[in-house]
Amino acid sequence: MMGIDQPQEELFDYHVNLAKRVRSDHPLRRIDEIIDFKFIRDKVEKYYGYNGNVSIDPVVIMKMMFLLFYDDISSERELMGIIGERLDYMWFLGYGLNDKIPDHSVLSKARARWGAEVFEELFIRIVWQCAKAGLVNGDKIHMDGSLVDADASKNSVIKGPPELIAELKKIYQKEEEKLEEKQPRRTRWPYYKPVNKEMFSKTDPDAPIVRHKGGDSRPRYKNHRVVDDANGVITAVETTPGDVGENAKLIDLVDQHERNTQVKVDTVVADCQYGTTDNFRECFKRGIRSHMGDFRAPQENKGSKADIFSEEDFIYDAGTDTYRCPAGETLKKGKYMPARKAYQFTASRRSCRSCPLRQKCTRSKIGARTLKRHENHEMILAAREQSHSEQAKKDRRKRKWLMEGSFADAANNHGFKRSRWRRLKNQQVQDYLIASIQNIRILINNIGRGPKAAGMEAIACRSELLNLIASFLSRFFGFRRIYSFL
Repeated sequence: MMGIDQPQEELFDYHVNLAKRVRSDHPLRRIDEIIDFKFIRDKVEKYYGYNGNVSIDPVVIMKMMFLLFYDDISSERELMGIIGERLDYMWFLGYGLNDKIPDHSVLSKARARWGAEVFEELFIRIVWQCAKAGLVNGDKIHMDGSLVDADASKNSVIKGPPELIAELKKIYQKEEEKLEEKQPRRTRWPYYKPVNKEMFSKTDPDAPIVRHKGGDSRPRYKNHRVVDDANGVITAVETTPGDVGENAKLIDLVDQHERNTQVKVDTVVADCQYGTTDNFRECFKRGIRSHMGDFRAPQENKGSKADIFSEEDFIYDAGTDTYRCPAGETLKKGKYMPARKAYQFTASRRSCRSCPLRQKCTRSKIGARTLKRHENHEMILAAREQSHSEQAKKDRRKRKWLMEGSFADAANNHGFKRSRWRRLKNQQVQDYLIASIQNIRILINNIGRGPKAAGMEAIACRSELLNLIASFLSRFFGFRRIYSFL
């Protein structure tokens, strides 16, 4: 006899156990076991008062934001509608079947109140867990940047003189301060100067107008990240306006990686956008191998430099601080160029004009041949030599699929390529959450398999002990910045 289901609402649900309804190998079960979100309560306690209405548990709010990007749900409003339909979500959040799902506005209010620092703390903690599990070697890192479309259309862009655009930005900032809670605006790049000063987005003033690979120009941010060579763990993240050059963030990302992992960088792998003289110089000073592409190399035999003597054809004399050209003439030190941190060496115009090798030396019709010699020139040459080694080329081939794979995973699974919210501080929250989720997925898939687990565990224990001592001294004696003597 064929049975026919006759749905009927249950009067009581005393025997419903959500833990039994979620399968044992569900990813959220594994995440709940190994990730401790409870740190958030101490971190945000200062933002809540002692009287008034009781707020939603900050742990629940953080988990909701986690789910928003973990499953790439299109909006906070849609997330709140889905939670009541998903038993696994309700179990993960600690809700029962009859618990009321909060309004979506609690997420935006919490995000505005907490700031990006709370989500940065989550990201750093996840990096530490990956390191303790032996999934981070830390000595060889890959880095790259990727543009992210802001939540603003091209129709929101205003064009005008730089003076008008600067005044409009001031007006928008004043209006914003009236609507939002007053919080100090902080930036990690105080010397940032926008490249395009004649365009401005009314919808998102923090997102400059940037063109991507010859395509359209639109408001964009840029995500800079470091990926560890061992298992692809993201160890450093920084969010900037879209017109900030990737080469400008190399040293900052190295510093952040070393803080987050407590491991000194030995090798940096990057494309030729990072291979500038400043980066080569700084890496060599720090004892870091430069496996970056050489920005100068693709341009050496192009344009006005095609088929003429290169810098290697000129001989430098350290005793006299001069160069000797292939024709035997002397190039003397001239003016200093502060922006390039280099001196200009110039030959005599009279001897250069009558030189029989002039056609092979310069394209100038009346001027003499000039050379640049940077500060710490030998360091730069040695670092460039490292970038042309076979191991460097091999590392850059690996970087292509490792970095592009990291960005592609973020875009395909977690909504990376489009800003969920407006303004730079909210974009930072998005980037920290997405990077944390990617690392958590690596962690739950590889935990316990890393060859350096024991060593990293010892480093982690030492760091946790230092944190406890720092917290004790700060609370009872008022000490600040005590890591210098611990």
